[in-house]
Amino acid sequence: MAGIYRPRHPERTVLYRVLFHYFDQFLAQYESRFEKEYGFFRPTIKEVVERYLDCGNPRCGFARIRCPDCGEERLLMFSCRTRGFCPSCHSKRLEEWGEWMRETLLLDVPHRQVVFVIPKMLRIFFKYNRRLLGDLCRCALRSLTRYFELFAGSELTPGVIAAIQTFGDRINFHPHLHFLVTEGGADKAGIFHKISRIDDLRLAELFAREVLSMLVGKELLSPEWPERLLSWRHTGFSVHSLVRAKTKLEAEQVGKYMRRPLLSLKRLSLDERTGQVCYQYGKKGEEVERMDYLEFIARVVSHIPDKGQVTIRYFGLYANAHRGKVLKASRAAFPLRIVEDKLPRLPSKGWAEMIRKVYEVDPLLCPHCGGTMKVIAFITDFPVVDKIINHLKLTFIASKPPPPQVAFQEYLMTAETGGKY
Repeated sequence: MAGIYRPRHPERTVLYRVLFHYFDQFLAQYESRFEKEYGFFRPTIKEVVERYLDCGNPRCGFARIRCPDCGEERLLMFSCRTRGFCPSCHSKRLEEWGEWMRETLLLDVPHRQVVFVIPKMLRIFFKYNRRLLGDLCRCALRSLTRYFELFAGSELTPGVIAAIQTFGDRINFHPHLHFLVTEGGADKAGIFHKISRIDDLRLAELFAREVLSMLVGKELLSPEWPERLLSWRHTGFSVHSLVRAKTKLEAEQVGKYMRRPLLSLKRLSLDERTGQVCYQYGKKGEEVERMDYLEFIARVVSHIPDKGQVTIRYFGLYANAHRGKVLKASRAAFPLRIVEDKLPRLPSKGWAEMIRKVYEVDPLLCPHCGGTMKVIAFITDFPVVDKIINHLKLTFIASKPPPPQVAFQEYLMTAETGGKY
């Protein structure tokens, strides 16, 4: 075996190192230190993190590739493919999704990014009950379609791609919604009516009433609370629709921003003196949030979605059901019908092409003759895997451990003495 190829993992400098060396300690102390703030521990967290830590691990199996021209052989390690958590796997998925969206889904009309924000005092309901995030998304959709109806004087069906985000600039819990919306919609006759401007204040008022009505209906708020909150000068509800995409390519970039990972690895660093994780935030990264390792892990893993939780939704002209009917009948529009569907199976543009686009390298390029290598076998049998690993003397460990946590040691001392942290 002449060479080993493994994708670059820049996140192992901080994120991977902290999780590799401190995740077990985090699990042991979760109930006593984090359960009150973040709720009961969700089993999916452990599953996702363990899969991420094994991303590219040769002991989890690999593909054997060979160049048909010169006989050069290499190994390609399997990726974890965790949803929205592993930065490298997310990047590959994001490139594929963006290309599918631009080539298959988007209509050739201008789009708007519409961001829906709720008050801080209401976020706690969504923190401990993630199912409410779907209800929040439907509230935003109803307020948007209602706004279009009031503006146009008739029912319109827009095309909407909705992204549910739970993280803020400081990796804190901040549930909000990003909608990529067509500038207008189709009426019952199939005629597309353009609406190039959105009044954010009026849409925010409609959104506020929808959300408060939903929370009252679920008996999470008393009936008198909505009018009381809406009477305040600043309710905390807001809508922003200034970002405009004129072309499909611009809309693709906005869509990829909506699905961005929760961490910006460029803003992540370690303070070697105190043993803390530093995360820059703000428009220019001028401010810094400092956390000990366990607090950092708690914040990051709190944004892992539950199993079955849909974070990207398609409505109106972009709903799977609507597009399927249009394709089947070979005509352009149907009566208003808002349908919510899960992310469709993405048509593959070629795994190697996506790797090349993300990492600017070609995993199937022969380093010896420049030919195209081909997969000849997938090795997943553990005895065979171990035999090859031992023969090639492969290792898979994180980089050097993070610096000692001075702040965390102080926390342990104050906890033992009954003091406050």
